[in-house]
Amino acid sequence: MTLNVVGAFSIVLGILAIGEFVSTKTKAFVPSVFVSAALFLIGFWTILPRDIVTQSAFAKPMVYLSMYLLLTHMGTLMSVKELLSQWRTVLIAFCGIAGICLMTLTVGNLLFGWETVVAATPPLTGGVVASILMSSAAADKGLTTIAVLATSMYIMQGFFGYPVTALMLKKEANRLANKIRNGEIKVKSNNNEAVNDKQKSKFRIIPPLPEKYQTTYVILLKLGIVAYLAQAIAPFIHVNQFVVCLLFGVIGREIGFLEEKALIKAKSFGFLITVLMAYIFSGLSKATPEMLQQIALPLFGIIVLGVVGMAIMSMIVGKLLGYTKEMAFSIAMTSLYGFPADYILTIESAKSVTNNDKEYEYAINEMLPKMLVGGFTTVTIASVIIAGFFVKLL
Repeated sequence: MTLNVVGAFSIVLGILAIGEFVSTKTKAFVPSVFVSAALFLIGFWTILPRDIVTQSAFAKPMVYLSMYLLLTHMGTLMSVKELLSQWRTVLIAFCGIAGICLMTLTVGNLLFGWETVVAATPPLTGGVVASILMSSAAADKGLTTIAVLATSMYIMQGFFGYPVTALMLKKEANRLANKIRNGEIKVKSNNNEAVNDKQKSKFRIIPPLPEKYQTTYVILLKLGIVAYLAQAIAPFIHVNQFVVCLLFGVIGREIGFLEEKALIKAKSFGFLITVLMAYIFSGLSKATPEMLQQIALPLFGIIVLGVVGMAIMSMIVGKLLGYTKEMAFSIAMTSLYGFPADYILTIESAKSVTNNDKEYEYAINEMLPKMLVGGFTTVTIASVIIAGFFVKLL
C-alpha cells in the first residue's frame, strides 16, 4: 500500500505522539519507546505498510545525516574532563557484557544448545552490526532458523530493556533529586553564564560567536563541518565514525567552535531525534508473527538469562566503583537498545520524578553522560568485538 507522504508522516508521528502521551500520563512507568515499539509492531502485523517510515520521507540519507548531527551535538553536552571521568562507566559496561556472555554460554548452552546461544549472544550485547554478522554467518552454514533468531534478537531485546531501564533510572533520578531536597547538594544558579562558560572552557582558542549570529543555519553549518571531519578521519584512526562524531563534538565545544547544547540552540533537536526514532522502529517490520512463534522460547529465554547475568555482574562491579546498583544496571542495559533510546529514557525518567529545574538539571548532569558513554561502549564497541570472536565459534 502506497500512502501520500504527508499521510505516512502523520501516521508515524501519531504513533510516536501516543507513546509520549502514555509515558507522560504514567510518569515514565511505561516508557514512550516501549509503547511506540508495540504500536508499530501491531501495525505492521495488521494495516501498516512495512515501508511506512520510508514513505514518510525518513529515508536512509536523512537518517544518517540526523545520526551524524545528533552524535556531534551529544558531544557538546560533555566536557573533556567529564568524558575522561567516565572510565568507571566504561568498565561497568564491559563487565555487564561479560555477565551476558557468561550466563548464555553456560546455562543458555545447557537449555538451548551451542549454535543457538553463539548466534544470539552478540546481537543481545547490542548493535545492528553484531546482528548482521551473526545472521549472515548462520545463513552461510545453512542454519536458517538460527539466522532468523540473530535478527530477531536485535529487534526484540528493546522490549525488555525499555521498561526495566526506565524503572532503574527513575529510582536513580529520585535519589539524586532528594539530595537537593534534603540540602545535601547546593546547585548554583545558571544566571551567570559567563562565569560558567569560563570554568568549562579552559581549552578555548576560538572566541564565542556573538549571540545574534548564533542562528539555526550557522549552528547547523558548524555541526555539519565537525561531523564531516569526524566521518573523514574515522577510517584513518580505525575508530567507529559515530564514536568519532561524539569525540569531535566534545573537542569542538572545548575549543569554542561549537556552542554548548548546539542542536537545542538551533531549535532542531526535536525533529532530528524524531527522524532517528522512526527509522529505528521501522526495523520491527521484519518481525513477523510466524518468525516470533518459531523462535519464541530461545529468544526470550536467552534475553532473560542475559539480563540476569548482566544485572549480577554490573551491580557487583558498580558497587565496588561507587555507583548505585540502579545506575550500574542502567549503564549495562544500554546494550539492549543504545542511542537514541538511552538519551530518551534518561530524559523521560528525570522529568517524571523531579519537581523543578534545579533537580532536573542535577539529575540529568549526573545520569546522561554515564548513559551515553555506556551506550557507545556496549553497542558500538563491545558488541562488534564480541561478534567478530563469536563468528569463529559458530
